[in-house]
Amino acid sequence: MRLALFAILAFLAAGPAATAPAKPAAAKPAAPKAVAKPGFDARDPAAVAALLAGAGVKTETARGGEGQVAMKVVTPGGGFGMQFANCDAKGKACAGVAFSTGFDRQTPTLAHMNLFNRTQFACRGFTGEDGKPNVMYSTLLTSRMTAEDMKQHLGVWQGCLGAFAQFTRDPAGFLAANS
Repeated sequence: MRLALFAILAFLAAGPAATAPAKPAAAKPAAPKAVAKPGFDARDPAAVAALLAGAGVKTETARGGEGQVAMKVVTPGGGFGMQFANCDAKGKACAGVAFSTGFDRQTPTLAHMNLFNRTQFACRGFTGEDGKPNVMYSTLLTSRMTAEDMKQHLGVWQGCLGAFAQFTRDPAGFLAANS
């Protein structure tokens, strides 16, 4: 992979070849942009709740402080929270969402938690106000996000839950296997 990258960089650095100029390629039409299905807006907590309900998941939504909407999510495997941030005055058009939950286990050491965070791309572990280990994943929301995009974010969140569950069961073992 690195060799191929170096070959491409060397080719680009060499500049134009001393051969006859190539014919310009025919202009290709721009690829159509993914458009959200009518009725789904990932920035709207109600639309996300409806998406989750379609998968048999129960939600409970409450308005938080200014620009905040909190959603409690209950699945057969457990529960978690979603915090929508920077929402408009109607609690819609939110700019981002954070998924989070706490685990009822002994909190790993600060050193272990820092090492966990270094091994993860999307998940962040932290100690909650109650002293228990918590995990979080956040993403920005746009009007172009589709229901499929949101499902992908939910999949990343599920991965975070699985990794953090392994980590909190055996921090040293998890870190040895994932560092």
